Amino acid sequence: MQAPQTPADIAIDASLVRLERDGAIARLTLNQPTKYNPLSAPTIEALIASLAILASDAQVRVIVLAAEGKAFSAGHDLNEMGAECSLDGFRALFTRCGELMMAIQRQPQPVVARVQGVATAAGCQLVAMCDLAVASENARFAVSGINLGLFCATPAVALSRNISRKQAMEMLLTGEFIDAATARERGLVNRVVPLAELDAEIGRLCASIVVKSPVAVAAGKQLYYRQLETGVEAAYALAAEAMACNAIESDARRGIAAFTKRG
Repeated sequence: MQAPQTPADIAIDASLVRLERDGAIARLTLNQPTKYNPLSAPTIEALIASLAILASDAQVRVIVLAAEGKAFSAGHDLNEMGAECSLDGFRALFTRCGELMMAIQRQPQPVVARVQGVATAAGCQLVAMCDLAVASENARFAVSGINLGLFCATPAVALSRNISRKQAMEMLLTGEFIDAATARERGLVNRVVPLAELDAEIGRLCASIVVKSPVAVAAGKQLYYRQLETGVEAAYALAAEAMACNAIESDARRGIAAFTKRG
């Protein structure tokens, strides 16, 4: 019987997704610029595998999700979708894409989207599911499936958890683009800078995270998303337990002791 694969055994197709490490920061780069970095089935699998590899790497503290070329991602591969005719085939595609989005949310490290260009449909969904996002001034965002007769239902899940309901519905029903400044105003991205300053700004953001306790960051990220989906009373119960567990960890004990000594 063949032993099950571990994350270290998984080979990533670098023509789809390039995985690089630079100290505590890892970068996953969508690598099909001439096709506008579609979220094809193979690319989805490559991203899921890459995240699994990084999840078990204790040296990696932040993951940057980037893309080559002018577009961040144009969403699902329309050539692939055009060749698919079965309901089961589409169910498998959209279910697996949802599993990728949940993998980002469950990833112990924060995932930062580096949005240098257009992000549409599932590409916009990918930005929305990242924990943080930094965009260049010339980035644009849309959930434009409606223009093809296809309501962006799965991107709507992520979009509606980032911006207000009516703003999300306007984007979903019109398919119109919003610019980077509007995306920041609505809460889809955290920061907007000129393209030439994009990497420096992401570097500053990542640097402010990597110095924090990895235990606190991982536990805090998990709690943050769990409590969002509950009522307020249940959220406080979850948060109290999470803080209590965090407070007895060695990182927190050292931090508290160092602070009290300063006083």
